[in-house]
Amino acid sequence: MRELTVRSVVLGGLITLVFTAANVYLGLKVGLTFATAIPAAVISMSVLRYFRDHSITENNIVQTIASAAGTLSAIVFVLPGLIMIGWWSGFPYWTTVAVCAIGGLLGVMYSIPLRRALVTGSDLPYPEGVAAAEVLKVGEASTDHESDVDDRGIDQNRGGMRAIVVGSLGSALFSILGALKLLATEASVAFKVGSGATMMGASLSLALVGVGHLVGVAVGIAMLVGLVIAFFVLLPIRTWNSAPTDGLADYVDKIFSDDVRMVGAGAIAVAAVWTLATVIGPILKGIIAAMASAKARKSGNSVDVTERDIPIQWVGLTVILAMIPIGWLLWDFAADSHIADSLAGIVIVSIVFVLVIGLVVAAVCGYMAGLIGSSNSPISGVGILVVLCAALLIKVTHGSTDDPNEVQALIAYTLFTAAVVFGVATISNDNLQDLKTGQLVGATPWKQQVALIIGVVFGSAIIPPILSLMNKAFGFTGATKPDGAPGELAAPQAGLMSTLAKGVFGGDLNWALIGVGALIGVGVILVDEVLKRSTSRFSLPPLAVGMGIYLPMSLTLIIPLGAFLGVFYDKWAARDAVDGERKRRLGVLLATGLIVGESIWGVIFAAIVAASGKDAPLSIVGDGYGDGAQIVGIIVFVLLVGGMYRYTQRRSERDFAAMSQK
Repeated sequence: MRELTVRSVVLGGLITLVFTAANVYLGLKVGLTFATAIPAAVISMSVLRYFRDHSITENNIVQTIASAAGTLSAIVFVLPGLIMIGWWSGFPYWTTVAVCAIGGLLGVMYSIPLRRALVTGSDLPYPEGVAAAEVLKVGEASTDHESDVDDRGIDQNRGGMRAIVVGSLGSALFSILGALKLLATEASVAFKVGSGATMMGASLSLALVGVGHLVGVAVGIAMLVGLVIAFFVLLPIRTWNSAPTDGLADYVDKIFSDDVRMVGAGAIAVAAVWTLATVIGPILKGIIAAMASAKARKSGNSVDVTERDIPIQWVGLTVILAMIPIGWLLWDFAADSHIADSLAGIVIVSIVFVLVIGLVVAAVCGYMAGLIGSSNSPISGVGILVVLCAALLIKVTHGSTDDPNEVQALIAYTLFTAAVVFGVATISNDNLQDLKTGQLVGATPWKQQVALIIGVVFGSAIIPPILSLMNKAFGFTGATKPDGAPGELAAPQAGLMSTLAKGVFGGDLNWALIGVGALIGVGVILVDEVLKRSTSRFSLPPLAVGMGIYLPMSLTLIIPLGAFLGVFYDKWAARDAVDGERKRRLGVLLATGLIVGESIWGVIFAAIVAASGKDAPLSIVGDGYGDGAQIVGIIVFVLLVGGMYRYTQRRSERDFAAMSQK
């Protein structure tokens, strides 16, 4: 089958331009980015179906290129911090390209041995990777008018495309109604708890329901545990005897962002170290297997195409050689600054930091993406930990100083170093999802890995001019635009990471909160180990609990809801001994559609926002109608979710009856 073709590269590059621009803008404005793999797969199928000899693996290459480039745009969570602290006045093109490209390249290289450990040798759900594969499979079957009839006469593809379309239309419709302000897409309320306060809220996102269905109930329960710890234990404690009467919602939200998320970051840090410890064995086995595969191919033995990675020797050589331009970049960045005298030692330590922590970050981000998907993975939490670790290491290497010029240079250098590692994080957070999709559709790993590198190159070339355009047109909060006017874009993650770096070098960072999170993480690990040893049915994934603490309730509440819906649907399907597997798959495809519809609308809406320069360009009801909009939103949300699942059940029964009569 055709796979890595010129037309797939060209189409992937064109999609990259649109998706990367949309992701950069949304990341700077509201601190969110969306996964681009599924929309890219849908667009690719729509275009390539008009060409001869198109294939599912060729479509997979298109979505791989587009998703790699689109995901790399999360680098905006760090780089704007250099403008916020006054170190840069703009984004130097080639320097920004190099940071994105080298960090992204390292992310691809590190993900290659991880593929065998975390994809082929793991039972992680990879919700978006599975969803993308299902979209490609059903689309290919529909295009070729093929059936997958088993030995019992059951067409496994029957109703598949319809389930995706129903889910897509439902989630897109709800998102459009929200954009029109006819209903609220988020409901929240703050309230007193004794002398303290907390809040409850939910993002009325059908895509999150789909993610929950795909990740399963174990991850859903773990995130609920984290949610309870954050909002019903930590928040009331942190607000005890200090909650105001007026502006309660804003106050509680600030305490969550400033304090509780730091506890979550500590829990994620401990869970990340534990996760790395548990996967280091499979990672080493993956490296050994990759070396054996390369040796077998070199000696002329046949190796299945689905096991052919870029040779591990080339991977290792690329990683080592990449340290040379990284060292030069770091030296050039601060050569004329007030830390020039100690720069040699700092650069050497930084290179080792990028080399070692890059692998750790790649493994942790890949694992998190496997748990709950790339879109919902708290990659900013990993960024926080990277900034903290880099700042501490650089502070120890340079030594303490009270010189404000040296402090500013150290903060800027820390952010720049963290940006390289963050490039590794963003790509590894996405790559393993893509490689999971490739595994499910029979792709050749090395060709997909080459496509990932091409996607990184495309994204690296596109991101700097978009960043410069945003800086010139809008500017960033806390800094001034080139014309002297105050900045408008919040760039929340970049602002937070800048504040953390300042806290380390200024000595005013609250380490106690991170320590509390670390203790919670240790406790969750112990509980998880006890559960796994006492019963094989239950577990409490520590990273999922940490994410439940770190992420806002608006995300963590809906994912478990989708997980429980998925369990109930699968139990219903399992009652049918003959057609149960097809019915179960239709549930997966419906969940996939929920993700597809909202993702595609996200691309369209981002373009509308960027073109209009308005936060709510489609609003026809002003700012909505307060509590009434939330009530309407909840009612429509429940009716849509229940209606689509019920419709899928009834149609699957009708389809089975029709097939039985043939």
